[in-house]
Amino acid sequence: MTTAPAIDQPGASAGGRAELDPEPTSTTEKVLVAVFTGVPLLALFAAIPMAWGSLVGWVDVALLVVFYTVSAAGITVGFHRHFTHGSFKANRPLHIALAVAGTLAIQGPVITWVADHRRHHKYSDKEQDPHSPWRFGTDWKALTKGMLWAHYGWFFDGSSTSKEKFAPDLLADKDVARVDRWFPGLVAVSFLLPALLGGLLTMSWQGALTALFWAGFVRITLVHHVTWSINSICHTFGKEHFDVRDKSRNVWWLAIPSLGESWHNLHHSDPTCARHGVLKGQIDISARMIWAFEKLGWAHGVRWPNEERLAAKRVR
Repeated sequence: MTTAPAIDQPGASAGGRAELDPEPTSTTEKVLVAVFTGVPLLALFAAIPMAWGSLVGWVDVALLVVFYTVSAAGITVGFHRHFTHGSFKANRPLHIALAVAGTLAIQGPVITWVADHRRHHKYSDKEQDPHSPWRFGTDWKALTKGMLWAHYGWFFDGSSTSKEKFAPDLLADKDVARVDRWFPGLVAVSFLLPALLGGLLTMSWQGALTALFWAGFVRITLVHHVTWSINSICHTFGKEHFDVRDKSRNVWWLAIPSLGESWHNLHHSDPTCARHGVLKGQIDISARMIWAFEKLGWAHGVRWPNEERLAAKRVR
């Protein structure tokens, strides 16, 4: 398997503009982003009356939990810790499965996601960071605007990150490149598979429709906004337990829904570490998944926390 290239220390550079894709984001791409992020969000407005009206069953809840876990772990374990930072190596079936699972979260093709995140780490909370909440300043008005930008607005920026600059390893990886090209088809799968399973498990059209609603639209919205909260909330509020050169912080109440990603301060202090929740009581579900993959022989070369490195980085 290929490994992630080293990411430079944060800071602006004269070559920053060369790290952007020369092809600007098209109007069509912006419309598609609005559709695939906005339409699922509308489901949340209908969720309460549907639940109140008993239009949710145990099959819907079970499918929502399963598909949430698979797609969220595809982002946290796959797109983030494996593909972006090389926190562990995976055998070929797991390598491909993680790329597919992350794509089911509908946060963009895998190579685009990785390129954006590597750029974020290189320029974290600096000028070239694609989604820093500190983009517009530090007073409350600027920070409010910045949090909205970091959470959602940056998707509609006219520039895009150069994949050739930030993800050459994945462009050269035939398996990952193939999954990257499958993005439109996997978007359809992410909606239709829950509906198919819901229909088969209940043997009804209503079961298919409610599963599409809960395990499709509602699940995608939840995964989206939990993931985006790491960009916005975890770079604005929370605890700093480890020395960093940016505003990354730990936010405990996001730990379980984010599968451990909200222990963001340690992650920016030691980006390649496979576990983000390293202190007592910090639940990191993604790290436990990686541990299980290692025990099963599916993952190796896992970069577990080093006690001496952690001690050296602790805030005194």
